[in-house]
Amino acid sequence: MNILKILKKTVIDSQIYVSLMGTLFAVFFMEEQNTFRFPSVLLIFITYFSGYLYTKYQYTRHFFKILTLNAIAGIFCAFLIIHNHNEIRLLKWFIIVVLGLLYNSFFLDIYIRKIPLLKVFYVGLVWALVNCWLTLPEFSIPIFLISFFFITALVLPFDIRDMKSDTVKTFPMFIGVQNTKYVAYALIFMSSLISIFYLKPIYAFSFFLASIMSYIFIYFAENKRDDAYFSFGVETCSALPFLFLLIMEYF
Repeated sequence: MNILKILKKTVIDSQIYVSLMGTLFAVFFMEEQNTFRFPSVLLIFITYFSGYLYTKYQYTRHFFKILTLNAIAGIFCAFLIIHNHNEIRLLKWFIIVVLGLLYNSFFLDIYIRKIPLLKVFYVGLVWALVNCWLTLPEFSIPIFLISFFFITALVLPFDIRDMKSDTVKTFPMFIGVQNTKYVAYALIFMSSLISIFYLKPIYAFSFFLASIMSYIFIYFAENKRDDAYFSFGVETCSALPFLFLLIMEYF
């Protein structure tokens, strides 16, 4: 039990896990598009990690330490882009960072997280832009839609988890838990359908398997479930396309 608590505190609560899952989701599309580069992977992980740290700690006594860390990370990311990519990539990265700040920042009177129902779509938007725009020479509409629908669906179970504590109206509050699950099912179905027509066969099949697992996690999502079910189980779904791809390619 102590090991599980330590694991949760050091890996999940530290925001390392969600950042890693987001990075692996991006790597899946980078591999499919033959754009994989380690500097890009490092850039995405640091960006996700810094963003989630900022969101989690901005109202705590650790905020100025996190802000300093984020400033250092930002400088490092800018150097990484300039050294390995070009000015266009730097501009793309900067826009995505600004969109992340607009999601939840204390210095704004109204930020995205305060707007009812918008949160799930906004998270899907930012993750989709990383996959379809940041790492590619041109904006890819199919990858955007695949990512947007899939991630939006995976955010909905977290609204189910937080429905008794959220101060902003979310989908479970408006339409109920079961209807929220139906929305998530539909989004994953659309995402998987687009992947079949656009992605290479092995990638489409990997995504299909990940979609089935995501359906299962969404089906059993309930407010009474332990937080680990969401922060570890549901969060892992975003990395499943890449993990299934590895299994099929190497085993």
